[in-house]
Amino acid sequence: MNITAKQFTIFCVIAALLFITPAASAQGMPDKENPDSGKMAFDLLLMRPFGMIATVLGSAAFVVSLPFSFMGGNIEPAYEKMIEDPASYTFNRPLGDF
Repeated sequence: MNITAKQFTIFCVIAALLFITPAASAQGMPDKENPDSGKMAFDLLLMRPFGMIATVLGSAAFVVSLPFSFMGGNIEPAYEKMIEDPASYTFNRPLGDF
């Protein structure tokens, strides 16, 4: 890289740091009760489908592990971690709260 390109790169990085920092602090803390539409869309289109997939895969894994969980005496913790937690994350929380 020649000197002019290095200087331009350094200038751009410094300028970005100077302008991004005040803009980020001006936004303040996010409002948990009123999430913005971007968070809601991200949750609806990406997180909820992955939660449903995790619930289905967890259910299948629970059925496969059921004999071993029964022998170990830990059916309830296995159920909570493999089925109940993903289902609760997917279906029992407000949209945009992840």
